Amino acid sequence: MKLVSPKVMRSLDALAMSRYGLTGLQLMENAGRGVAECALELLKESKGTWVSILAGKGNNGGDGFVVARFLKNRGYNVKVFSTAPVSAFKGDAAINARVWRKMSGETIVIKKIAELEKEASFLKHSVLIVDALLGTGITSEVRGVTAGIIDYINGLDRSVLSVDIPSGIDGLTGAVLGSAIRAEATATMAISKIGLHIYPGREYAGKVAVVDIGMPATLFEDRRLRWTLIDERFAGSVLESKEVDSHKGSNGRLLVVAASPGLTGAAYMASMGAIRAGTGLVTLGVPASLNPVMEAKTTEAMTVALPETESGRLSSDAVDAILEAASGKDAIVIGPGLGLDEDITKLLKALLKPGILDIPLLLDADALNALSGSASAIKRSGLEVVITPHPGEAARLLGVGIEDILKDKVGAAELLAKKSGAVTILKGAGTVIATPGKEIFINPTGDASLATGGTGDILSGIIGALLAQGKGALASAVTGVYLHGLAAESITEALDGTSGMAATDLLVSIPPVMNRLVEVE
Repeated sequence: MKLVSPKVMRSLDALAMSRYGLTGLQLMENAGRGVAECALELLKESKGTWVSILAGKGNNGGDGFVVARFLKNRGYNVKVFSTAPVSAFKGDAAINARVWRKMSGETIVIKKIAELEKEASFLKHSVLIVDALLGTGITSEVRGVTAGIIDYINGLDRSVLSVDIPSGIDGLTGAVLGSAIRAEATATMAISKIGLHIYPGREYAGKVAVVDIGMPATLFEDRRLRWTLIDERFAGSVLESKEVDSHKGSNGRLLVVAASPGLTGAAYMASMGAIRAGTGLVTLGVPASLNPVMEAKTTEAMTVALPETESGRLSSDAVDAILEAASGKDAIVIGPGLGLDEDITKLLKALLKPGILDIPLLLDADALNALSGSASAIKRSGLEVVITPHPGEAARLLGVGIEDILKDKVGAAELLAKKSGAVTILKGAGTVIATPGKEIFINPTGDASLATGGTGDILSGIIGALLAQGKGALASAVTGVYLHGLAAESITEALDGTSGMAATDLLVSIPPVMNRLVEVE
């Protein structure tokens, strides 16, 4: 499903009017009607009739007045709580505010929180509160009476439906701009907004419904719509059932370079993730002294001993041995549990020199830490590369603070993809995938059960498997992340909660989820 930024949405609105002759009043009417229909769905099981509408003085507030009109016509006792008098509204919003007044609709102007508190009984007994305070246009912190209203409403524990986006959420980054409405559901106009699918915005939005406001569908083919919410149709289109006459050699050969003392589990989980995701042959390259350990630990993966340092980590002299192990392979995963020292950094930079490797590569964990501040080295390799940083690793690669990554995860992933030339998976709740070509994919799957050690190693194995099967960097990244999240959700369902999952639990759930996705049409 395509997503849109607030800036692009405004340009699409303008095109709908200039190119197709739609009026702002028509679009507002359709929006309000659509939100009212969403409200009626939420009100189905309710026996009460009181509904409160919160209206700001912009177009979002204008939508709120339309909602109020439709709900009043359906027999609900509706009050509008506005941050401005009707006389202060402009344009289409003013028209709808005046219509509401002419039909004897009640508008209570709130200039101070004390004025809202006087209406506490109505608000507390409302079966639904519709939030039409602020739209997607805000980019600065919410202040004053609006912030006070938001905090007051959040403290009521009432069902809230937000119009277009919860008031106080940044429509591009999903950030909370000081204060933000916590909604049970959000009815967003025409096409979903990026900030509704990036945490914390995703958490505040509740269930998101897209309202058809009559804009021509051709507008949503605009090349500026470079953001996509991954769905099972896309993931299923990349996966395929094994052919009856296939064999291990035709299902991809993957080399995993991993492990250091105390971190052999990362190597095991990455290699097993690849096997569970359908790789025909997996070879695990580890420091020589750990080879006996991994031979005992892994049954399905082959192992190869690589030169090591006195500390038991891979030596910078391991380049030739890794290249020999990579011969005949279809892809390489490097990083899980490697540890970090000067030799690891030298090894990574040597392997990334142009012309050294010639197959797709995934870099994870300590491979990324070894390249801190050197994202351009990945780009210079000229390889098809996927990188899978968490926010800390992304911050080190870019040479910035972790807070810079967290405040704008989409922008951070985009910048890292540009600098590294790699398909970039910025992991976390609502994982963001960015390409050097400025495409952005947001993942809706996964939950808090993934917040445990080892799940990222399994993700690397899954994506490595898809790379080895020739799916390409972008398709492998997008599908791997979506599949990984679904596998976690299936475990959560089995455990009846997100607590207690071990990373290796994912290994059992990967095949059935894959097989289910293959059947999606």
